[in-house]
Amino acid sequence: MAGEIEALKAWPKATMEYIDELKLEMRRVTWPTRKQVEATTVVVIICVFAFAAYFKIVDTVIQDTVTKAITALSK
Repeated sequence: MAGEIEALKAWPKATMEYIDELKLEMRRVTWPTRKQVEATTVVVIICVFAFAAYFKIVDTVIQDTVTKAITALSK
């Protein structure tokens, strides 16, 4: 019980230390430039469309294969 009380008393100080360290660390972060963000955004969008097209093709091939297999087996 006493250990829990001590932990509760230490919590505000520990929280403030964490926030101070977080602020210090955020000052050290090197943020990307707008040009870098735009370039990587374009790459992500292109990749999303490329994967969507790939999975559409794979899905169509599998669907056609399964449909033909079911049709052949049901005769």
